[in-house]
Amino acid sequence: MQSTLLALETSCDETSAAIISGGKILANIVATQEIHSQYGGVIPELASRNHDLFIASVTQEALNKANKELKDLDAVAVTQGPGLLGALLVGNTFAKGLSWGLSIPLIGVNHLQAHISALFIDYPNPSFPIIVLLVSGGHTQLIKINCHTDYELLGQTIDDAAGEAYDKTAKLLGLPYPGGQHIDRLAKTGNPNAFSFPEPKVPGLNFSFSGLKTSILYFVNEQSLHSHDFVNRNLNDLCASIQNTINNYLTNKLIKAVKQHNPKGIAIVGGVSANSDLRKRMVDLGNQISVNVLIPKFEYCTDNAAMIAMAAHYAYEKRQFIGLESIPFTRDMI
Repeated sequence: MQSTLLALETSCDETSAAIISGGKILANIVATQEIHSQYGGVIPELASRNHDLFIASVTQEALNKANKELKDLDAVAVTQGPGLLGALLVGNTFAKGLSWGLSIPLIGVNHLQAHISALFIDYPNPSFPIIVLLVSGGHTQLIKINCHTDYELLGQTIDDAAGEAYDKTAKLLGLPYPGGQHIDRLAKTGNPNAFSFPEPKVPGLNFSFSGLKTSILYFVNEQSLHSHDFVNRNLNDLCASIQNTINNYLTNKLIKAVKQHNPKGIAIVGGVSANSDLRKRMVDLGNQISVNVLIPKFEYCTDNAAMIAMAAHYAYEKRQFIGLESIPFTRDMI
């Protein structure tokens, strides 16, 4: 008998609910909190308040779209962490209420593992092992997947994340938040070799982006001293050069991981996986080294409940449930 699960995502500034039945996504509703754009970043208190406003309605909308009712649910899943504590508490409290009220199991999902599980929505039976580049606003990791539920951390950022580097440099250039998508758009008509920025030097498969952000800041400030409209006159070239530097760095680390672990496939997940240049690089690399390339659809790149549902599907099969006494966690746990 096929299990039907409700999944909830409230780790940051997206309030989302999804329905999965028999491993198939029936609905994935996302309410984006636009209010944060005017502040140039996510305000935790506002995020929590908006989750509280939206969570019941997105849940009902997901049920309606999937043509399901609460009585049809076999379990409820929720992002347990990492994320913003206040935001996580809203989702966890709501999920626990449903679990208790409906007498159904509760499944706690690791947000980072859920990003990986997003791959299995469209690639349910890939060839393993797979090297995954997880790139988002808060995380940058290289992970080896040995099966649907077996993950091995190979490397991660020692300071800032790739998505943060995109957003912070975009803010420096006067672009709206979230800035990564604007850099991607403007870079399409810019020269990626117009300006040169040093690639961070970190041993092994770890990353660092703090120095790169600083070098871009110093360069832009110095050039602006000589020409007050330097950024406006060179905006597209700056975006293309910054994007080229970040994506070169990510790709070079991925290539290093591939050489060390000889996978059957490579993949990118997380918000930055929506970057068009990075997606193209992945396809080109896959063709070059003759391995499978797994890239999620755009709707599954940023935070969403469908990826939580997919991870919960495998957890439900193994009866991996949590109790009502469980608490959210804010740090990485892969």
